[in-house]
Amino acid sequence: MERTPARTRLTVLAGPTAVGKGTVSADIRARYPQVWLSVSATTRPPRPGEVHGVHYLFVEPEEFDQMVAAGDMLEWAVVHGRHRYGTPRGPVEAHLARGIPTLLEIDLQGARQVREAASVRGLDAQFVFLSPPSFDELVRRLVGRGTESAEERERRLRTARTELAAESEFDVTIVNDDVTHATDELARVMGVTTVTPQVAR
Repeated sequence: MERTPARTRLTVLAGPTAVGKGTVSADIRARYPQVWLSVSATTRPPRPGEVHGVHYLFVEPEEFDQMVAAGDMLEWAVVHGRHRYGTPRGPVEAHLARGIPTLLEIDLQGARQVREAASVRGLDAQFVFLSPPSFDELVRRLVGRGTESAEERERRLRTARTELAAESEFDVTIVNDDVTHATDELARVMGVTTVTPQVAR
């Protein structure tokens, strides 16, 4: 029996590469301003147009090391063998304590780390898997982006097959056949509505 979601419950959104996690997260931020979307920390430099504290928290490698050593990360990973990314624990716990619906948009590896951390820290968390309508559609979206080489696309598709196989680890599955529908379904799972929204700060 599915448990009724509470406003102060942490929601973790994950899914395979190119499924549209970032698009759904941006849409929920725009249309459900009462949801606070966690901002990841990274050691990579900002890209043009990226704003510190909005897109990422850009930190020096030494500061990232200190955060990890102090237990201040809910999850973290080295991406593509170069830069590190992670979810700072403090802001997440602070927003939950204030009763603000909190969303993490991360990859499968990060979701597994958050599940372990939530168990240790007693955080009430639910895990949502964002799924493509079909594997063929996932391939179409990945190829349609035109941002990866053929070799990189094949690597990502191999990863996607592994990620799709992890769906059973999650509490809820949302099929991203339409961004607006997927966003509204995610908001329903989180227990939020557009009525008298509280803007998360």
